[in-house]
Amino acid sequence: MKIAVEGCSHGALDAIYQHLRDLEAKHNYIVDLLLMCGDFQAIRNHRDMQCMAVPQKYKQLGDFHKYYTGEKTAPVLTIVIGGNHEASNYMSELYHGGWLAPNIYFLGHAGCIQVNGIRIAGASGIFKSNDFSLGFYERLPYDHGTMRSIYHIREFNVRRLSLLSSPDIFLSHDWPQYIERHGDTQGLLRRKPFFRQDVQTGNLGSPPLMGLLRTLKPKWWFSAHLHVRFQATVQHEQCGTGSNSLPTTSPPQNPDEIAIADDDFDAVESQNPPIEDSRLQTTSHNPDEITLEEEEEEVIQSPPVAYRPQPSMTNFLALDKCLPKREFMEVIDVPTTSDESTMPGQRCMPKLTFDPEWLAISRAFHPFFSMRRRQADYPDEATARAMVAEEMVWVKSNVHNNEANSSDVPLPGIRTILDCQTFVQSAPGPGSEGAQKNQQPPWYTNTQTTAFCDMLGIQNVIDFSSDSRT
Repeated sequence: MKIAVEGCSHGALDAIYQHLRDLEAKHNYIVDLLLMCGDFQAIRNHRDMQCMAVPQKYKQLGDFHKYYTGEKTAPVLTIVIGGNHEASNYMSELYHGGWLAPNIYFLGHAGCIQVNGIRIAGASGIFKSNDFSLGFYERLPYDHGTMRSIYHIREFNVRRLSLLSSPDIFLSHDWPQYIERHGDTQGLLRRKPFFRQDVQTGNLGSPPLMGLLRTLKPKWWFSAHLHVRFQATVQHEQCGTGSNSLPTTSPPQNPDEIAIADDDFDAVESQNPPIEDSRLQTTSHNPDEITLEEEEEEVIQSPPVAYRPQPSMTNFLALDKCLPKREFMEVIDVPTTSDESTMPGQRCMPKLTFDPEWLAISRAFHPFFSMRRRQADYPDEATARAMVAEEMVWVKSNVHNNEANSSDVPLPGIRTILDCQTFVQSAPGPGSEGAQKNQQPPWYTNTQTTAFCDMLGIQNVIDFSSDSRT
């Protein structure tokens, strides 16, 4: 199965899909799935734009609204995570994941799904230590602080993700801390010299994400955020017990705000030369603010790479942002035993299903999902895993396709996502804002979140229509 991976999107969907078509024509292949690593900017209208933490000069409607309203359709199944420049109100509607637009699926603030049997997990947002241990307390209208804290990853989601068995692919916006040590660090610093201090102090990247990488040991890990292509290879020690402890954060902080050009936007610098080898490289800084200027230098596009990692190795790849002559997209071959049959030269229609283990984790941890600043204590790992095992029994007994809507043979715990969640326009498209164009929107309860919670028999606490904080 051919999978395209893209770095930071910044709302440039038209250019991204056109680049994908150009790659297909140039290399004479068909891509079946597109993965996008954050800063997606699912902006439905001008009021959504008021919920995105960027300087005013960077607030642009972008292309997404055309796919949201049906003016255009994504040509390939697209799976996305969130970054630090998002319409956070919309992604909060779909906290557990859902269709942002037809054929564009959001993994949620954290999540794991299956595409033709390939397990794809991901974590949205970036790390900031001050907010890591808090609950999900942010509400519309956001102020300067909550407009930023809402996209800071929480311990709640890291703990949930740590209970997964190894996924095939993991997506993050942030880079895992110290990942640069597993690739060509000096090559990275030649291209991004301002990363040097953070590399030397251990402040580049997210500590909890490196914990997840070491715990989950996925075959592939894709990131974005720092606007540079970088590869690294992480060798995992063989563990005889087969159990993994919950990832922990390390002392170095991961500052997500840096004062370069604009203290509200990411600092991105001059272009990096192409990386042709298969070694993995990383960077030593996790700026939460990245400027969109000073990005003219040409980068030669690397050819598609067919990765064949060993079971005890994670291949890390970070990609650039969508700009001309930048390395923002790469195509990989991923083995699968569940490919849908297609005619030669035609794009397959991948089967998108919920991951039973993630559903069990979602049920087990739902009682610990705090809607306030204060987060309740978590169970220890042994207790948490026992809870997940118990909920897995429930999932296998209660989650399956509705027989009337599916010709598939029911499998325990397997349900196609479209059988549960279908795209709906929860907010109007652009042009209807009137005098409120520059004001934040009201809260919209998304029926896809309601459907997900109903499937799992849990309360939909992502319903702020009454602003009840339970």
